[in-house]
Amino acid sequence: MNDARSRYLSCAGREIHCMEWGAGHDEVVVAWHGLARTGRDMDPLARQLSAQYRVICPDTIGRGLSQWSPAPEREYCLAFYEQLAVALLDQLGIERCHWVGTSMGGAIGLRAAAGALRGRVRRLVLNDIGPQLADAAIARVRSYAGTPPDFATMLELEQYFRSVYAPYGWLDDDQWRSLTETSARRLPDGRWTPHYDPAMVMQFSHHPDDYLQWAAWDSLDLPVLCLRGESSDLLLPEVAEAMRVRGPRAVVATIAGCGHAPALNTPAQFALIERFLAGA
Repeated sequence: MNDARSRYLSCAGREIHCMEWGAGHDEVVVAWHGLARTGRDMDPLARQLSAQYRVICPDTIGRGLSQWSPAPEREYCLAFYEQLAVALLDQLGIERCHWVGTSMGGAIGLRAAAGALRGRVRRLVLNDIGPQLADAAIARVRSYAGTPPDFATMLELEQYFRSVYAPYGWLDDDQWRSLTETSARRLPDGRWTPHYDPAMVMQFSHHPDDYLQWAAWDSLDLPVLCLRGESSDLLLPEVAEAMRVRGPRAVVATIAGCGHAPALNTPAQFALIERFLAGA
């Protein structure tokens, strides 16, 4: 029952790829990746959860195996990602779901749970993301995501990922290799580069207030678990504390040994999420 299936659907006029795990279960978890990543980042968590949940792991438009946007300045933004999420759930016949989102994936979940998916998202897990981001972290992400490097060999690409994603915390060698292979694309000259459209950083120039979501946060009326990397430069401690006392009053858990963002790949991280989804 925990076998993974690769699927392609037309959502808001764009082809979106997702991995589906545990298809025989009634309860659903949507697991959505971060800004410059792909849905395959969620493989370890999806494999774990698929023992009792149907788990849907999309590639956002412009990432992984999903279509790149022909209108990047208009479509690489939370509003369009929310449209894609609604269309994806509708096509998959999902009326209600839990949502686990890392970074951008959590921001999409926050917006949708307060908006187009209000009442359909049952529980929300935000992995190192909140209704306000640190400016310095945004600048750091833009510095590497907007101009992805390329490499002659896969091993060089892996070393790059090990460096830039060191804040993810502990990954074993097999997990680093899998992360690399599932987020690599070959350029016309044969070199390797990360598997996303560099134009997706237009979100920050064309939609500069996209990630400022306090109004949406304060309107939420569902259980929220916030996982904050101990040394995160994106979700600052004061923002996490405000999330604890405002709006839905999130449960905030600090993940030791991680920055932005925990990889959701260890038994301790699995246990936190499983207990929360089960209502504990």
